[in-house]
Amino acid sequence: MSNIKNVPSITPDGSLTRYLQEIRTFPMLSKDEEYMHAKAWVEHGDRDAAQKLVTSHLRLVAKIAMGYRGYGLPVGELISEGNVGMMQAVKRFDPEKGFRLATYAMWWIKASIQEYILRSWSLVKIGTTAAQKKLFFNLRRIKGQINAIEEGDLNPENAKHIATQLDVSEEEVISMNRRMSGGDQSLNAPLVSDGEGEWMDWLEDATPDQETLLSESEEYKARIALMEDAMKDLNEREQDIIRQRRLQESPTTLEDLSGQYNVSRERIRQIEVRAFEKLQKAIKNAAKEQLINAQAS
Repeated sequence: MSNIKNVPSITPDGSLTRYLQEIRTFPMLSKDEEYMHAKAWVEHGDRDAAQKLVTSHLRLVAKIAMGYRGYGLPVGELISEGNVGMMQAVKRFDPEKGFRLATYAMWWIKASIQEYILRSWSLVKIGTTAAQKKLFFNLRRIKGQINAIEEGDLNPENAKHIATQLDVSEEEVISMNRRMSGGDQSLNAPLVSDGEGEWMDWLEDATPDQETLLSESEEYKARIALMEDAMKDLNEREQDIIRQRRLQESPTTLEDLSGQYNVSRERIRQIEVRAFEKLQKAIKNAAKEQLINAQAS
């Protein structure tokens, strides 16, 4: 798979604008065409078929990579890493499962890009806990939701809101925000030093195409299905506490839950932590089993 030919790449001194224009020349595949090429690759190792599968999704890779441009890393490198994930997805894709390749590939593309970001950011080497990584990848999204992108130091109210949403301390939120400040790029900044085009030119269309809507819908449904199956491993009280503490837009406080169950706040916190650990383990095992089945099929 690594030696597929004629797949565009971005060289360190190359033009990102030119690359983005080039990948638009590759045709999108219909569902039937995608199935035919995937079968040719799986059953016969047809590299031309695999190449068509990869190149028809290079725009998807670029779109996903653009979503990570706020981390201060060269977008060309993010795209290159995403392309590696795309090739891994094609290598493991099973057309008989009923999903479109875009739905399956999104997981591999995002994972590849995120791993690259984690390797590249020195700040993550300082804090590598699951909570720190969660904070790292969700801070900008939540700041955008509360219109705090342009803030330097977060005001106390916003810091508290983010800390509650991500279940970390306000001090961690403030510290991470300061480390990440200065990484944002202006939408009117040139894509590269040659000045060909601006970030604004490459913002996605406000009207998503049907393929994107379908892919995102199927991905969401797949995640919900995993969550629902994993919740069955919890008892009734654990399920209720997880739903109220983790799955609501405005989480119920420990104080309120302690009143509902007539136990201490610390006891509620212990149940929540243990239940969440069980939930994570169940989801991880289910996802791993799906991947093993996909590879074995």
